[in-house]
Amino acid sequence: MQKGITKLKNILEGKPEPQFSSEDYMMLYTTIYNMCTQKPPHDYSQQLYDKYRESFEEYISSMVLPSLREKHDEFMLRELVKRWSNHKVMVRWLSRFFHYLDRYFISRRSLPALREVGLSCFRDLVYQEIKGKVKSAVISLIDQEREGEQIDRALLKNVLDIFVEIGLGSMECYENDFEDFLLKDTADYYSIKAQTWIVEDSCPDYMLKPRSA
Repeated sequence: MQKGITKLKNILEGKPEPQFSSEDYMMLYTTIYNMCTQKPPHDYSQQLYDKYRESFEEYISSMVLPSLREKHDEFMLRELVKRWSNHKVMVRWLSRFFHYLDRYFISRRSLPALREVGLSCFRDLVYQEIKGKVKSAVISLIDQEREGEQIDRALLKNVLDIFVEIGLGSMECYENDFEDFLLKDTADYYSIKAQTWIVEDSCPDYMLKPRSA
């Protein structure tokens, strides 16, 4: 089982690994199934559920966070988009391997589903640490565009999608962690602009500026 998890991590990191075959998948699924269907004390369902979470936590701590901490501004945003995309792939594959837990153990214990556990690991360990840097980098891009510069709009959209998706069905993260900040920044931006216009332009010119801004 650990070999399968390691192989998945290597694939995500771009290391030379063959893709998972149907035989690989069945071997992993069967191994986990057998570990979950033994009679106590040989039923390892809880240990496997914990192992599932730990697999994400270990990968995030060893690979994801270091790669994000060493980058800044637009480079950090690109790395975040890549890491979030890879994380969703990891959640999808590990959820398949551990699917027996979702079908039986989790429903009986009323525990969070595997997909929710996997995505919440990224939210709690990655998003919570870097959301301030991400927010500032996004606002910087928006300000650049306001000043007439060309920006990577696809990158901007992908990052904003993360603010939405990380809420797991709720818009709370987007609204609290980004939207409120954007509205304040917009007000500050045009307040500063207005002061500049007042100093530089005659009154009629100043009155026309907000329409053209």
